Amino acid sequence: MNKKIFKWSIIASFAGFLFGFDTVVISGADKTLQELWHSSDFFHGSVVMAMALWGTVIGAIFGGIPTNQLGRKKTLLIIGILFSISAAGTALANNPFVFAFFRFIGGLGIGVSTIAAPAYISEISPAKDRGTLVGLYQFNIVLGILCAFLSNYLLSDVGVNAWRWMLGVQVFPSVLYSVMAFTIPESPRWLFTKDKADEARIIFDKIGSKEDVQSIMDELQKNSSNSASHENIFIKKYRFQLILVFLIAAFNQLSGINAFLYYAPRIFEEAGLGAKTALLSSIGIGFINLLFTLIGVYLIDRLGRKKLMFFGSIGYIFSLSMVAASFYLGWTGMAVPIFLFVFIAAHAIGQGAVIWVFISEIFPNHLRASGQSFGSSVHWVLAAIIPSMVPILFTNFGVGNVFLFFAIMMVFQLLFVLFMMPETKGISLEEVSEVLVNK
Repeated sequence: MNKKIFKWSIIASFAGFLFGFDTVVISGADKTLQELWHSSDFFHGSVVMAMALWGTVIGAIFGGIPTNQLGRKKTLLIIGILFSISAAGTALANNPFVFAFFRFIGGLGIGVSTIAAPAYISEISPAKDRGTLVGLYQFNIVLGILCAFLSNYLLSDVGVNAWRWMLGVQVFPSVLYSVMAFTIPESPRWLFTKDKADEARIIFDKIGSKEDVQSIMDELQKNSSNSASHENIFIKKYRFQLILVFLIAAFNQLSGINAFLYYAPRIFEEAGLGAKTALLSSIGIGFINLLFTLIGVYLIDRLGRKKLMFFGSIGYIFSLSMVAASFYLGWTGMAVPIFLFVFIAAHAIGQGAVIWVFISEIFPNHLRASGQSFGSSVHWVLAAIIPSMVPILFTNFGVGNVFLFFAIMMVFQLLFVLFMMPETKGISLEEVSEVLVNK
């Protein structure tokens, strides 16, 4: 694997670390903030806890604009600034509305990162390594999740303002990421869409890919000449890609993954674990997530996207069904944590490893950011709605019924994988787009 490509991919994918940390760090402050501000379940779930996710929705919907207009590199820089502001602001907030505002800003950073980072990495990667390199983004997400769980645990005893330290510590990796982002070049494929073919060729030459640079440039020129300037992702020509992106993004959240990550300590307490044990079990979730993400990233260019999604779907159905059964039958002790460990492993090796890779591959060069924006928007709209409803759903329907619903949704995901999802392993971005348009 080319060292320069790997280095630039690592830097761009570090946006995923900030994404993962920001998403989960709130779980350590969940109950403290509800008690501190005397919030109702509805206000706490839909405003305090979910505001970052609504910011993520806006970032995902409109993130394609700076990614297309300013370029992948400048957009990645903006992401680091947004995370820095969010971390400092939430740590210093003195009421739920100010807190929610700065969480919203962090959410913008998450939403835009799900477009710019995978697009950038996919556009500098050779076909044979693209899954692994884009998968580094997901690896960094779960590394950020693990570090957030661990940080929350270590800071939980520092006093009544522990939640401020939990949230404020993210300033340091955010600033570090912003500095590193200065050192990467612009995406050559983006440069080509801006009629900067000479600059694109220079970067392709620097990459030193084994793929023939002239062949790539010819393919880009061919696709560019065939692409009308008025095209968008919603025309009939790209309907199949649009359906694929919609379904993989929707099923990601209908597994309950974000709902679980946001409320992991609360779910463990519902299962009968003490508060401290519940927080410690959350760290175990982070380690399992990291381990199986590594396995997924290793296998994605070997077994392919479709097989990983198949294995993940089977694991989802089993684990979610067992969690539901645990609550129905009153199984206590480590039953729920063990089945949730299996759930996280299934997610990490399947949806977690595949989603951002797959969405970054299937639209043509001139529509990639728009396609990713659509997929990210679907993902984050559901990621905002579902976790914001969790406190109410748990109270009114019971934890077991909620997890049973997630299990049923994963049966439908399995059918999607078996009968609709194409394999994109080892195929150039230009070839993938052409095949899917013809299909």
